[in-house]
Amino acid sequence: MTDLSLDANQLDRYSRHIIMDDVGPEGQKELLDSRVLCIGAGGLGSPIIQYLAAAGVGTLGIVDDDVVERSNLQRQVIHGDADVGRPKVDSAAEFVADLNPDVTVETHELRLDPSNIDEFLEEYDVVVDGSDNFATRYLVNDACTLAGVPFAHGAILRFEGQITTFEANEDGPCYRCLFPEAPEPGTVPDCATAGVLGVLPGTVGCIQATEAVKLVLGYGETLDGRMLFYDAADMTFEEIQVEPRPDCPVCSDGGIESIHDVSYESTCAIQ
Repeated sequence: MTDLSLDANQLDRYSRHIIMDDVGPEGQKELLDSRVLCIGAGGLGSPIIQYLAAAGVGTLGIVDDDVVERSNLQRQVIHGDADVGRPKVDSAAEFVADLNPDVTVETHELRLDPSNIDEFLEEYDVVVDGSDNFATRYLVNDACTLAGVPFAHGAILRFEGQITTFEANEDGPCYRCLFPEAPEPGTVPDCATAGVLGVLPGTVGCIQATEAVKLVLGYGETLDGRMLFYDAADMTFEEIQVEPRPDCPVCSDGGIESIHDVSYESTCAIQ
């Protein structure tokens, strides 16, 4: 709706954005014109979807192949007890429709893999990764980096979370600059075996959503080149610098040219 003015309902709904000098009506139009892909509609995806929809992201893609389980409800706040057994993408789309009619939801009930991720990246401006497995994280990193699509990363376990953003530019790092390979299967527990504090993904997912909004607006400094570690037990935030690796197999000059050069099984290593 670049050529359209905000209507009366939108002027009211987004009034707290519009009165900000750094957003204003033009910034709100940018949000309404934007297309953001959220990978996962679970613990991290819930606050990401909730706040991006409330902010007026015009088209919100949601990818998830799972159904709602009762054990999800402790942290996946866009789903309710009546949604148990439903596809998460359907429950999430219904939540967004109730929250903000301005938002068009594109649901994709599937798991991302090398055969389909490129077609998704062609359709969206920004990606927010709320996945819960290493294979998807490395696939998202590699595909977004090669395609030049910025993405916000988050991960959670027990009381701890990590967040960063990769703007996929020539001078910045990628996820493999920090973690070249995934750990061996079985060496790192997941939330199903080690647990997760229910409110933790709310904090981490909100930061990811903030990064996505800033990327759309082109405002402020993102976490590109920095990783933020959050410890909810101690209520501390620590930051480390993430530098580009000259020998990175993805973002360096001699890196791979296609995700099809990688096997996203076991350690997601690039040979």
